[in-house]
Amino acid sequence: MDVLTELRPWQETLRAQFPLITANPDVAYLDSAATSQKPQAVLDAVLTYLTTGNANAARGTYPWANRTTTRIEQARDRLRRFLDDPAPQRSGVHFVSGTTEGLRAIARDWLAPQLRDGDEIIVPFADHAANNAPWLETAELLRHQGRLSVAVRAMPYDAAHDYDIDRLAAMINVRTRLIAATHVHHVYGNDMNVHRLRAAVGPDIPICLDAAQGVGHLPLSTATTDVDFVVFSGHKAMALPGSGAIWARNQRGPTYAPGGWNGSPNTSGIISLVAALDWLDAAGLDRIARWNTALGARLTDGLRTLPNVEVLGCQSSLAADTPTQQRQGIVAFRHHLIGSNDLGFILAAHGLLVRADGHCQGDQGEKTASVRVSLHVYNTAEEVDRLLSVLAELDLD
Repeated sequence: MDVLTELRPWQETLRAQFPLITANPDVAYLDSAATSQKPQAVLDAVLTYLTTGNANAARGTYPWANRTTTRIEQARDRLRRFLDDPAPQRSGVHFVSGTTEGLRAIARDWLAPQLRDGDEIIVPFADHAANNAPWLETAELLRHQGRLSVAVRAMPYDAAHDYDIDRLAAMINVRTRLIAATHVHHVYGNDMNVHRLRAAVGPDIPICLDAAQGVGHLPLSTATTDVDFVVFSGHKAMALPGSGAIWARNQRGPTYAPGGWNGSPNTSGIISLVAALDWLDAAGLDRIARWNTALGARLTDGLRTLPNVEVLGCQSSLAADTPTQQRQGIVAFRHHLIGSNDLGFILAAHGLLVRADGHCQGDQGEKTASVRVSLHVYNTAEEVDRLLSVLAELDLD
């Protein structure tokens, strides 16, 4: 029995919990890498909080404020458990608006004060721009201040768009101060196998992980993946927009602390994030990952038969029965005869909601727009087949 058949009853139960999905049965939402849809449990948690005890955290002494403060602190512990934190007494959890803000905060508040003239950081320039810009901005700011010169070096990749571990190991030297990496690539959909990084870079160099496309899609254990920071956006993991977090191991270098004055937290967003983590754990991240990977394999297996379609990323992983690592529910492609932006409009007219643009790529990423399909647990094999059918009809026109 294949995965999609085996897990279908489970998936149908979960799909029914997404109001926007069930209210639009003729629409296939295929843009979850941009933002995920929200299950009813998350919406209920936020509404209940707002209608029974909404107050600012750490600003008042009355019961509603005290309860909110307690819930925010409990949310930190909940995230530690979700990430399988091996040393929760040492680690820190800091809530931010999303991945971009979190990475900028680490670059500005934690990394910059430690840098010295001639230091180096290694950055994945073929990944999302959010994992490029903060490090470049920090190095440029220090240069403009006349303080020092920091070399920002490019993370090496292999032919399958994975990190080239051997070449990375050869780049490491006594001036390397940070490795920035990505959990799941936002265009190619591949798990970047970051568990291999620690052996390559040694025991002392901090690793900062952009987990925006990983958290909520597949398990991530900080007990077995030795990175120093995990940063993600809640809105890609079933929570509300404007929510996200930094998890800091606080083992290498100084303890992470945000700089400046801490304003009011996004209490509704944090409440939604806790509810989302509860929902994801109950649903089972292992099964979510299996479902999304199987849908992606079904899509790539169909796309490779279309003569005018070029799938981006590793070409040896397109067949559904390939032993090569499959995409984690994210598939990007181009049509040789129809521009990607035009194709996005055509697919939307058929009720297929995809993303069609440059996908916020870094400087060494894809330069030409493409269509990105990003799947989640509320998507079905029938939706994938419908997309393939529309693309096949376009080839016949």
